[in-house]
Amino acid sequence: MRREMAGDKYCYRDVLPFAAMVSMECLNVGLNTLYKAATMKGMSEHVFVVYSYAVAALCLLPSPFFTPRGRALPPVNFSIVSKVCVLGLIGCTSQIMGYTGIGYSSPTLASAISNLVPAFTFILAIIFRMESVTFTSSSSQAKVLGAIVSISGAFLVTLYKGPRIISTPPPSSSSVPQLLISTSTTNSNWVLGGLFLTTEYILVPMWYIVQAQIMKEYPSELTVVFFYNLIVSILAGIVGLITEPDSSAWKLKPDIALVSIICSGIFGSFINNSVHTWVLRVKGPFFVAMFKPLSIAIAVTMGVIFLGDTLYLGSAIGAMIISIGFYTVMWGKAKEEMNGRRLDVESLGTPPSQKTPLLQQTTQNQTFVS
Repeated sequence: MRREMAGDKYCYRDVLPFAAMVSMECLNVGLNTLYKAATMKGMSEHVFVVYSYAVAALCLLPSPFFTPRGRALPPVNFSIVSKVCVLGLIGCTSQIMGYTGIGYSSPTLASAISNLVPAFTFILAIIFRMESVTFTSSSSQAKVLGAIVSISGAFLVTLYKGPRIISTPPPSSSSVPQLLISTSTTNSNWVLGGLFLTTEYILVPMWYIVQAQIMKEYPSELTVVFFYNLIVSILAGIVGLITEPDSSAWKLKPDIALVSIICSGIFGSFINNSVHTWVLRVKGPFFVAMFKPLSIAIAVTMGVIFLGDTLYLGSAIGAMIISIGFYTVMWGKAKEEMNGRRLDVESLGTPPSQKTPLLQQTTQNQTFVS
């Protein structure tokens, strides 16, 4: 029985979060690729954010009325509401920045710069005292050095394009569905897109940390994600009415834009955010951030095959540098946890000769009194 319980706990806390995060990274790249194809048809990123988050909020509408079985939730107070509002503001800004950046560049660049998330998460964790740094320790030195290397790689990807490594013409309509056909991306503003994407992935670690704090106070993923999606949709709607005053931009047609909105609303804003929130509660923000480098290989493959993207030398070298920095941070983190466990074992394993057994101590006291 105990072995079965231990196996279930291991599956819940280790295997399931790992599989979920790998699946979500694949899903994110696919949604970004679909969004890029939709923007080439003239869809506005502001309209996209409003509708996709509204779809997610509609799917999650019943969630506030159901309490998870066996879990007593605290009453919703001002602290929780204010943090959810801050979470919505961060999420709205990051999504608009991210989709604008993809529109100027490509999903491949977005995935490359997303490797910054672990480094920025580590820096913010230090600021909010979720991580400790001792500069005399090799593990802390590795974490700091890895964060600096990751940021340097992101700047290289953003500012240096370099010669083409892989260049393929956009797929023809006879071999690929019209849904995923793209036009040439030579007019895209690579640097401006990179700056927008870098801003997004500075805000994403802040989202992780605020969401982790909310989960400590109110551990109901679906309810929190519902209110988050609702707030993002409202905030994006206010911004969209200012930036897109033309009513024709808000009219949806049965084309790739509608498909992208529905898929992003259901699989992105709904499922993806819910899974991320659950993993944040189970494993913490740093675990979620460590899966971002996986997306670069997926994005390159999908971008070249479906969008006819060009792979440049700067993106390849920068992604390699970012990955090296990321795994340096991971090595430092793993060594730090190993050292912490060793100290715990040593503190529990004090030699018996340094302690007087309780029975012997009692006997000695009785002898002294008599």
